[in-house]
Amino acid sequence: MRFVLDNSVVMRWLLQDGSDERLAYAQKVLGVLAQEDSVAVVPGIWALEAANVMVKAQAKQLVTEARCAAFAGLLQDMTLMTDPHTATHALSDTLQLARRFKLSSYDASYLELALREGLPLATLDGDLRNAMLQTGVALL
Repeated sequence: MRFVLDNSVVMRWLLQDGSDERLAYAQKVLGVLAQEDSVAVVPGIWALEAANVMVKAQAKQLVTEARCAAFAGLLQDMTLMTDPHTATHALSDTLQLARRFKLSSYDASYLELALREGLPLATLDGDLRNAMLQTGVALL
């Protein structure tokens, strides 16, 4: 199964914060990704966004440097496919989606990728979920 993976889910794996429902959803997505035929597709900004969250979490002493390093290693071993066309769509389709749904350009890049590839999207972001409902993108 191919799907778009938002960092709002991935960072639950690291931080283990949020409601029981949100943590259960994040674990369900991790289970899907662990299946042999699953591939998570991510926009070109994904690794930078993940690194930024890790740096901020470490600065707030929510995680240690060693935990971040170990988690980064796990992410590098996962079956993730980085979309090579994120930048090409940034100033057109992604910008329009960000404006239309009042999303950050980062969040809109996940929606744009899901729309372009016809893939479901795994996210915990409420605004992004609302935009998905309006555009017909399925939630994983």
